[in-house]
Amino acid sequence: MQMVNLPQSLSMNTPFGGPTSSNPTAAGAPANKDRKMASAEHLVLDLSNPDLRENALLELSKNKELFQDLAPFVWNSFGTIAALIQEIVSIYPVLSPPNLTPAQSNRVCNALALLQQCVASHPDTRMLFLNAHIPLYLYPFLNTTSKSRPFEYLRLTSLGVIGALVKVDDTEVISFLLSTEIIPLCLRTMEMGSELSKTVATFIVQKILLDDVGLDYICTTAERFFAVGRVLGNMVAALAEQPSSRLLKHIIRCYLRLSDNPRACDALRSCLPDMLRDATFSTCLREDQTTRRWLQQLLHNVGVNRVPTLQAGGGFDHMLVN
Repeated sequence: MQMVNLPQSLSMNTPFGGPTSSNPTAAGAPANKDRKMASAEHLVLDLSNPDLRENALLELSKNKELFQDLAPFVWNSFGTIAALIQEIVSIYPVLSPPNLTPAQSNRVCNALALLQQCVASHPDTRMLFLNAHIPLYLYPFLNTTSKSRPFEYLRLTSLGVIGALVKVDDTEVISFLLSTEIIPLCLRTMEMGSELSKTVATFIVQKILLDDVGLDYICTTAERFFAVGRVLGNMVAALAEQPSSRLLKHIIRCYLRLSDNPRACDALRSCLPDMLRDATFSTCLREDQTTRRWLQQLLHNVGVNRVPTLQAGGGFDHMLVN
C-alpha cells in the first residue's frame, strides 16, 4: 500500500506576456501545465457525481503537484466539499467493529489527501476549512485502535491533514484545535500507532506547544501536563529499545518547550526520564546537532542547581493534592 506523500507546494503561476523562449521544451511546459490543470479541474467537477467519484479521486491522487493551485477551485466548486465529506462519513459503519478493507481505506485516503494537500494547506482556504469544522469529521478515524494496515493508513493520512494545518504557525488554528479533542487523540496515537503515525502525532503536539496558547493550555492543569508527560515518558522508554532519531527529535522538542513554563519545568526535575539525562541516546543523536543542542538546553533548564521559580506549594504536585 502506497503511503500518501506530503509534497511541498509548487507554484505554477507564469507571468503573462513574458519573453518567449527559444527552447521548444521550455515553451511547451506552460501549455502542458495548463492542460493538466484543465484536466484536474474537470476531475474535481466529477467528484460531485457518485458514479465518477472513485476514478476522479484516483486520477487526482496521481497529480498531487497540482493540488496547491486547485485549492480555491475545490472549495468553491458546487458540491465538491460535500462529496469529500460524504466519502469520509461513508466508512464510519466499518470503524467499529473494525471491518475496513484496503480498497475502502485507499479510497477515503485519496479524499483526505485532497483535503490535506489542497484545502488545508492553502492560505485562502485554510480558515474556511476550519470554520466549517471539517477536521472534526476525521476524529473518528483517530479514535480507532486496530493496528491493521488499512486502519493505520487511515490514521496516518488523517494526521497528515491536521499536520498541514499546524505546519503554518497560526494561533487561530491552534485555538480551534484546542477547542476540540485533538490532544487526547494525538496522545492515543503516540501510544499505539506505528512509528510514522507516532512521529506525525508528536509533531502536532509539538506545534501546539510551541504556540503560547497551546503551552498555557497544557500547563493550566496538572492533569493535562501529566497526561502529556506520561505519554512522552513511555515513548522515551520504548525508544531505548527501538531507537528512532526522527521521533526522538520531536519528543525532546516537546520537553524543551514544556520547560519554558515555570510549573512544568519544576515538575520535569522529578519526572524527566533518566534516559534523557544519561548517555542512552548518544549514538542515536550523534549526527543531529540541533537535537543535541535542544537536549542540552532542556537539561540545563531542569538542572538541580536551577533557582526555583515557584513559591512553596505552587507546583503541579500541590495542584494534584488539592
